[in-house]
Amino acid sequence: MNTKVNEGGRPTSFKSEYIELAFNYCLLGATDEQLADFFNVAKSTINLWKQKQPKFLDALKRGKTQADANVAHSLYKRATGYSHPDVHISNYQSEITKTEITKHYPPDTTACIFWLKNRQPKLWKDRVEVKEESVVRIIPWDELREISKKALEFADAEHERLIVGRAERLGIKIEYGNEED
Repeated sequence: MNTKVNEGGRPTSFKSEYIELAFNYCLLGATDEQLADFFNVAKSTINLWKQKQPKFLDALKRGKTQADANVAHSLYKRATGYSHPDVHISNYQSEITKTEITKHYPPDTTACIFWLKNRQPKLWKDRVEVKEESVVRIIPWDELREISKKALEFADAEHERLIVGRAERLGIKIEYGNEED
């Protein structure tokens, strides 16, 4: 077993073969959380190994960078369209024939959109950012009272208009106040 004793701590569970395993697992797209599960340790242990084991950290960086580059390359090819050689195999009347062909894939709109939104977000993002500016106007009390008075008068007149209109539609006669006979 390839264990080291930490200064004053318990022996590390890190093994030198973890470097290549981590690199390969990162090539498959593993995150630090998934690495922790794979090595049966806590994520904090992965972080500690990254600090204490420079070769382990380098393996993670190289694996993740290469995996990201492979995906970016594939996305780019998908967005721009591509061709590749292939072999078409057919069976006609029990006779198998192999024909070399070139397969063509047209550009994929979704891949184009994804690429552009991530590479040039200022030009291609969906969200429209709205900038609000607040203006505070201080109104003198006298002017505020006059505005309130006009608003109340308008509200009363509108209320009266609505009541009279409804009453007329319903055929109701409205009488106000005490009328003496």
